[in-house]
Amino acid sequence: MLLQSIDLAVAAEELGIDGAYYRVHHYARQLASPFPLLAAVGAKTSKIEIGTGVIDMRYENPLYFAEDAGAADLIAEGRLQLGISRGSPEQAVEGWRHFGYQPAEGESDADMGRRHTEVALQVLSGQGFAEPSPRPMFPNPPGLLRLEPHSEGLRQRIWWGAGSDATARWAASRGMNLMSSTLKDDETGEPFHIQQAKQIQAFREEWAKHDHGFEPRVSVSRSILPIVSDQDRAYFLGQRDSQDQIGMIDEKTRAIFGRSFTAEPDVLVEELAKDEAVQAADTVLVTVPNQLGVDYNAHILESLAEHVAKPLGWK
Repeated sequence: MLLQSIDLAVAAEELGIDGAYYRVHHYARQLASPFPLLAAVGAKTSKIEIGTGVIDMRYENPLYFAEDAGAADLIAEGRLQLGISRGSPEQAVEGWRHFGYQPAEGESDADMGRRHTEVALQVLSGQGFAEPSPRPMFPNPPGLLRLEPHSEGLRQRIWWGAGSDATARWAASRGMNLMSSTLKDDETGEPFHIQQAKQIQAFREEWAKHDHGFEPRVSVSRSILPIVSDQDRAYFLGQRDSQDQIGMIDEKTRAIFGRSFTAEPDVLVEELAKDEAVQAADTVLVTVPNQLGVDYNAHILESLAEHVAKPLGWK
């Protein structure tokens, strides 16, 4: 999977796709450790954005996170777009405890993830905070020391994966871009794309109250599979998840899951043009069935770019 993920990013860049983003899941035979992969993709490509969706900050040492992110971004020459969050439903019960982390008194695990995030954002700014040794191994610059390697501009390319309107507003207040997936808290009972569009609006309204010094980006995720060949029809035609789904992601949280878009291109163009959240966002992250291999996924991306993105005016 790791090697195919690199190859698929190279193929996507050759097709003119703008980004390669990777999901991160611990305790699963998937992409649990993103920075070696991001660095490898950065070294083998030259233009495509490279990102995550998302790194679970409950598992992260914020300073190691900042060092690894800085190194990977320098290798990629400033192309990282890091999606982070408190994480998604897990493979292991309280898996972050085995990594050496636990919430402070009165904190939830989500609070802990946001606390780790606050520290990471602070050190990514490049400000010095560590007292230099009077007998250093190497000469130090004057003043307090920052983490190295530092990649200028990376702080503005951190995205928060928000599952609710409240966390979208929190992300805006901290100066992070918004990453909204195919899952969010069911807060109004309305269709998924309408709730997601309202989440984007809440994010932008909160952003306008602060002076972060840059314009934010907003992404939404969609499963889009154009049917253009007999092989596509055999794999995907007749999927059952063509409607939004409601479910409980834990004992307290009722969530709404966005539908999949699987149809002939003309149908997809018509349906996506009516998707209010897609219209409100500036970036669409399209999930691909990577277990089907590099060649087939490159075919999906080529079909998407030519037969869906182009008619919709996406660039």
